[in-house]
Amino acid sequence: MNSGKINKKIIGAGTFAAIAASLCCIAPLLALFAGVAGLASAFDWIEPLRPYLIGLTVLTLGFAWRQILTPKKEIECECETDEKKSFLQTKSFLAIVTVFAVLALSFPYYNSYLFANGNKTEIVSQTELTSVNLKIEGMTCEGCEVSVANYAENAGAVEVTSNHETGLAAIKFDERKTNVDSIVHSIGLLGYKVNVIENDGKENSLSNKN
Repeated sequence: MNSGKINKKIIGAGTFAAIAASLCCIAPLLALFAGVAGLASAFDWIEPLRPYLIGLTVLTLGFAWRQILTPKKEIECECETDEKKSFLQTKSFLAIVTVFAVLALSFPYYNSYLFANGNKTEIVSQTELTSVNLKIEGMTCEGCEVSVANYAENAGAVEVTSNHETGLAAIKFDERKTNVDSIVHSIGLLGYKVNVIENDGKENSLSNKN
């Protein structure tokens, strides 16, 4: 098996691992722009595997770079002298793949900037707003928080503050424009399990009426 074939398989494995490592954060972006209900939480099971996938990406691409940069022995070069390498076997292609992998792995750190919220809600007095606290299961990153905010605002919410680490969201809305059920239903379209937290701290599972 020649080195070109080995490189292709290793590069493919590294690229796949890089994409998979950030799939749980890429999904909310796709759900928001593609309107695919339930997609945001479909890959949250990958989050615990993220450190291992990052390690696999670094190891495979590191090995590919070592393989392509290591000078070949004269006897190896003789058999490939007349062979023209395809672009997929060049340093340029490996460099492109490496940059792509870095961007994919770092996606959770900049993805919130991609969720530009174009929804504008009417400014009302704070005294006219009703507050509700939600428990949202399935958020894994800041992108999930922004996605939740967008879907809640699509349902008429005025203010949304959420935290993926605690799974809690505080939402304010104007009862003349919307209601809790509508907001919960909208967030539920992302695929998250949403429960309303009552004043006594208990969760009310009236949610997720998809």
